[in-house]
Amino acid sequence: MFDLQGKTALVTGAGSGIGAAIARLFARRGAAVAAVDRDAATAGRIAAEITAAGGTATAHQCDVSQAASVEALFRAVTAAAPRLDILVNNAGIAHVGTIEQTTPEDLDHVYRVNVVGVYLCARAAVPIMLRQGAGVILNMASIASLIGLPDRFAYSMSKGAVLTMTRSIAVDYMKRGIRCNCICPARIHTPFVDGYLAANYPGREAEMMKTLSEYQPIGRMGQPDEVAALALYLCSDESAFVTGQAYPLDGGVTAV
Repeated sequence: MFDLQGKTALVTGAGSGIGAAIARLFARRGAAVAAVDRDAATAGRIAAEITAAGGTATAHQCDVSQAASVEALFRAVTAAAPRLDILVNNAGIAHVGTIEQTTPEDLDHVYRVNVVGVYLCARAAVPIMLRQGAGVILNMASIASLIGLPDRFAYSMSKGAVLTMTRSIAVDYMKRGIRCNCICPARIHTPFVDGYLAANYPGREAEMMKTLSEYQPIGRMGQPDEVAALALYLCSDESAFVTGQAYPLDGGVTAV
C-alpha cells in the first residue's frame, strides 16, 4: 500500500521540517522527488540525502511568492521529468500578532508567501495534470484555518485562504482527474520551533516548550514524520475517493 513508484512529486519548503520529512518519505516509497526551497543549500542537502539512501531527487531553488521564480521552477521540473503527479504546497511562514500589531507590510509578506505561493504553484501544476488526466495537490493549511488562535491574525488569514483554495480547486477539477486536499496541523516540533524559542525566550526554552506542548490535549507537539505519513496517504492511490477535505492533525485540539 501507499506505493508512489513511477510518480513524480514536487515538494515546496522541502529544506527542513515537515517538507523534508515528506520529501524523504515519498522518495522511500518510490517517487522521484523535486525538493524545492528558497534556500538552495538546504534543498540540495535533502536531495543529496535522498540520493545517498538510494532514492531519486533533484534540488531546486524557488521563491514561491514570485511568479517568475515559480515559472522557472516548473519549466525545470517538467524538462527533467515527463510527468508531475503530485504537488505538495508546504512552503510557508509564520507571524505572531493581533490585527493591531500587524503592519500592512507584515500582512503583505505573509499573504505573498502563504497564499500567493500556493496559488502560483497550483496554477502552474493544474495544466500539466490536466494533460495527464490525473494529479494530486496537497496544501499545508493549519488548525488556524478551522479555529481562532490568539495572536495569529495574519497567519490565520493566510491559512484560512489555503483551506478555501483547496476546496475551490477540488470542486473545479474533481471530474477531470485532479484531487486536492489539505492538512491542518497543530504545533509540530520542527527546527523553526527551536529557533523561535531560542530567539524569543532565551533561558526559558524548556519552560516554553512545555507550555507549547501542553496546548495539545494529547500532551505533546506533533512530529514532522507524522505529518508526512498523512501526506503519503492523501497523495497515494489509496485515497482516490478523497478530495476537497481538510484533515486536522492536532493532538486533540479541535476535538475539545
